[in-house]
Amino acid sequence: MYFILVLAALAVSLAPFSAGLGKGYSSPAIASLQGSGANATRRDFHLTDQQASWLASLSFLGALFGGMAGGAAMRHGRRRVLSLAAAPCSLSWLLTTVATSVRMMCITAFLGGFCCSILTMLSQVYISEISVPDIRGCLSAVLKIVGHLGVLFSFTIGAYLDWQQLALCISAAPLLLFCTVLYIPETPSYLVLAGRDEEAYKSLLWLRGPNSDVAQELATIRTNVLASKNFSQRQSQMSGSQLINSLDVRTMNRLLGPILVTCGLMMFQRFSGAHAFSFYAVPIFRKTFGGMNPHGAAIAVSFVQLLASCLSGLLIDTVGRLPLLIVSSVLMSMALAGFGSYAYYEEVHRNQRIQNVMFHQTIGQNDWIPLLCVLVFTIAFSLGMSPISWLLIGELFPLEYRAFGSAMATAFSYLCAFVGVKTFVDFQQTLGLHGAFWLYASISVGGLCFVVCCVPETKGKDLDEMDPNYVQSLSPKR
Repeated sequence: MYFILVLAALAVSLAPFSAGLGKGYSSPAIASLQGSGANATRRDFHLTDQQASWLASLSFLGALFGGMAGGAAMRHGRRRVLSLAAAPCSLSWLLTTVATSVRMMCITAFLGGFCCSILTMLSQVYISEISVPDIRGCLSAVLKIVGHLGVLFSFTIGAYLDWQQLALCISAAPLLLFCTVLYIPETPSYLVLAGRDEEAYKSLLWLRGPNSDVAQELATIRTNVLASKNFSQRQSQMSGSQLINSLDVRTMNRLLGPILVTCGLMMFQRFSGAHAFSFYAVPIFRKTFGGMNPHGAAIAVSFVQLLASCLSGLLIDTVGRLPLLIVSSVLMSMALAGFGSYAYYEEVHRNQRIQNVMFHQTIGQNDWIPLLCVLVFTIAFSLGMSPISWLLIGELFPLEYRAFGSAMATAFSYLCAFVGVKTFVDFQQTLGLHGAFWLYASISVGGLCFVVCCVPETKGKDLDEMDPNYVQSLSPKR
């Protein structure tokens, strides 16, 4: 029944797959550049730890500007912008393969992050606009799943390839996206908004099946989109004072509510410690594990993250967004607190380990404790906080504010990610490894309170342009 819809979603999912490949590039590439491991090369230039941290985080800084650019470019069509952003994304990776300095690699990291941010945001909006409510959450979760698959793929092949070979392999994914996007239609909502009703009808037929009756759905989309368009035109013709006076409580809720909810979720997601486990996994595991291979543990955690993301696709539309967010926040807080406590125990007893020879006989026997904490955190994060935060960007914003709202939430998300990746080392130096994760646990508790008090349930609800009551929400208040 949804076969064509799933095919379109899989084609667009190459966008988050490309972003996932980029996210997983830093760890093996830095190891290769610093000359550690079997994938180190003789021609590599020297990379300091501080330069490595910039190399890992600059992609998020590029993504910050990409989020703002993507929102502005969205008015030119979801499908068109996806194809236009895929080409420079591939080019950034090709330039990485011929980089001759750290500065050049940082520039290509910034460019890659800029393009990946646009691809990620546009793919989420595209899925939200072509999907039916019954499977919208599942298809959105597919984007997160393939993103994690990209990270796992980079971790795995990065163990055998050097940084240049890995970058060359990653450059193929955006090119494949460019090719597949050519065979899928533009979203019906955008086509109606652009006044191309006949193309919107054909797009709906392609997505729903040639034998489907899409007249009613198209009529609902046309009525609501045109109402939204007229509403936006009236606002653009107002003077500054008139615009401020027109922002009644209902209008403010339609815009400010989604902004506060999505940006709040993004802040708690980015400062939850997830990026610490992604970008600093091996150093963290080396400090906490006694005998376990930290590289193998990092790959195992990435694999579990992939499996949990697959399960989230089944649970989001079955259990609902809000219950998953609550359970996810509780488990994340407990896991982070447990990991921090174990790190504190290891730090306190480090001198005793060195002096007590008998204690060395039991080294590594407790490695399952921090590993269990990381796995619980990874599962909880991947089931709730991670996919639902992105899903709500496409679901909460009304059509007339979707481009602006999506751009703002996405840009804010990447700003938090950039700060989070850069400040982990500072937190660790100031508070210790245990203090850093206790801090992340406290932030997750704050996120739980935010979810309970502020986040609405959107399970089974239509998007505005598909809701028969949407026109009434834009009517002037009597």
